[in-house]
Amino acid sequence: MANLWTGVYPAVTTQFRDDESMDVEATLSHVSALLDAGVHGIIMLGTVGENCSLDRQEKVDLLKATVELVGGRVPVLTGVAEYTTSMACAYSQTAQEVGADGLMLLPAMVYKSDAKETIAHFRTVASAIDLPIMCYNNPISYSIDITPEMFDEMSDEPKFVAIKESSENTRRITDIRNRCGDRYTLLCGVDDLVLESLILGAEGWVSGLVNAFPAENRLLWDLVQAGRWEEALLVYQWYTPLLHLDTHPKLVQYIKLANVECGYGSEVVRAPRLPLVGAERAAILKIIRDAIETRPTTVSSRGDAALAR
Repeated sequence: MANLWTGVYPAVTTQFRDDESMDVEATLSHVSALLDAGVHGIIMLGTVGENCSLDRQEKVDLLKATVELVGGRVPVLTGVAEYTTSMACAYSQTAQEVGADGLMLLPAMVYKSDAKETIAHFRTVASAIDLPIMCYNNPISYSIDITPEMFDEMSDEPKFVAIKESSENTRRITDIRNRCGDRYTLLCGVDDLVLESLILGAEGWVSGLVNAFPAENRLLWDLVQAGRWEEALLVYQWYTPLLHLDTHPKLVQYIKLANVECGYGSEVVRAPRLPLVGAERAAILKIIRDAIETRPTTVSSRGDAALAR
């Protein structure tokens, strides 16, 4: 099964009104801004999209509206993070029906499955649909590790085409390549390890901070693709304090606050998440505002990246 999932893929935030009701129109406006900035694909309903805070119908409605808006310009994937394998199959089938181009599939939520159970979950979902699948490995957040050996075992299933590697262990990029060759497209899923991952052979980036800084994400990606490593490093050094926000348990609140500071959407989250207040809010705002003041600019006809000072 062909896979074209390379480049920058935002894990898009889901917008809510002040009463915590889902705001489809505001979310689609944000998706449009990301498309205008040149992202290579869209991932709805991931962790940053507060998947587990939405009910099934909300997920379906938002995914359907996004597919219609994007209109085939770039791939649209949906996160699949359900409590049981049967629920994951049912949602995946509906995602296929409304036109999603693929799945970003997680292990079943809450229960900590062993290797055999995890593989069975992934295989069962794959058997239920005819879509390509990005396997999402995030043992830091979800306490289930899909190892290179497990990916090797699953390599006979052609619907598994890509891996979002979020173990925070960049050795995994090389270990998967050594074990599985080029069987999978590898995407970095940890914002503040992206340059390291791209050097080691990752072909894509599933990003959270791209929601607030889409042009800068694309700039970093383009510099790497052009082999302009010194400029890429300069941008990455500027970006890293922001990218650290993606690895905190409150990454959704942090990214949504960055969205607001950059003119995108609302910072409203659904409980049990709460808005940022006090010293924590002030500290995160300082990181965001310092970055905005010194953000990269293109300053010459050659397109060299420099930092505003």
